[in-house]
Amino acid sequence: MASYEKFFRIITDSGVFTRKLNTYGLLLQMIKDKYRLGYVFEVPGKGSALYYNTHEISLAVSLDVLAGHKGTAAVVLADQFVRYALLGYNETLKTPEQWQALAAHRFGTLHGPRAAEWQVNITETAPMGPRIACAVDRALITRLADIFASAGLHLASVQPFLVAAFNRIRKSVGNGSCWIVVEEPGRLTLALIQRGMWLAIRGRRVEKGWKSVLPEILERESAFLGLSQPVTRVIVCAQGDFDTEMYQAWRTEALGYRELALAGE
Repeated sequence: MASYEKFFRIITDSGVFTRKLNTYGLLLQMIKDKYRLGYVFEVPGKGSALYYNTHEISLAVSLDVLAGHKGTAAVVLADQFVRYALLGYNETLKTPEQWQALAAHRFGTLHGPRAAEWQVNITETAPMGPRIACAVDRALITRLADIFASAGLHLASVQPFLVAAFNRIRKSVGNGSCWIVVEEPGRLTLALIQRGMWLAIRGRRVEKGWKSVLPEILERESAFLGLSQPVTRVIVCAQGDFDTEMYQAWRTEALGYRELALAGE
């Protein structure tokens, strides 16, 4: 199993606490009476049971530190735990239940019977634009809620990182075009927005040197999608420092993954 530095930071009215963990890293910040929790690091392994166990260990440690505080919790979940699908706008779908049924059918078609074990939420991107369908293991959400409840905290929301990040930058994107590139250990999530409309969401595994080949990665994705013109604005949500000057042919912006995960609404 690969080794990453694991830590979390807790900011309360009593000060700032930092601890290192031997399990899944997380960041936890209290904003007024609301705790926001953002998963940052991946513990490589096989099978979702390992991830659930590490969630429990990490959360138990952090909630022990927060004993005595009350409030609600909002979780920003790393994209590695989320399956995405884009649902094209359909004027015949009038209710949330109809969109939900379409999303469930799409995930069932793509992933088979295991999709029945997922909780699916849908995010609107524009009044007449595609919807983002996000699927997360229902057992994970239930267990997170139980752990927070045991500490006297209500789990108010669980939001995928890509959705949380887009909500922070959507005004700057507007009706323009851009790639959104989300870095997590060993993987990238790539989202393409063209003239304000979402066209694609794709995940792929990458090596440590992915930054040097990012132009080739996006060129291949553009060819796969059949783009007639390249999209040259690239917004990178990076785990660490990112040199925006290394790609002269692009207009590149770099945003901190941790800061986006912990940003207030």
